[in-house]
Amino acid sequence: MSSDHAPLIVNISIFEEYIQTRKQTIIKNSKEERNFIAETIKSIKRINMDHIKSKENLEQIVQDFACNMDEIWFKHSKIVNITRHLK
Repeated sequence: MSSDHAPLIVNISIFEEYIQTRKQTIIKNSKEERNFIAETIKSIKRINMDHIKSKENLEQIVQDFACNMDEIWFKHSKIVNITRHLK
């Protein structure tokens, strides 16, 4: 007796997933937050927009700003553990 059904095989790949347990943060209304905001404002004010002559020049200014923001963030933030009951 023949069948009109074909065998079906499904491969399911299971990958190990990294679950983040720590993060960088700045505590709201803290001295660190005030200093972060003040330094961010200073960094923005220091951006020289007078010499933007090309797309490449603008990209460099944006990249420099991003690097400055990273430095300011890591200077004023701290690492905290993420828990299941993090507020």
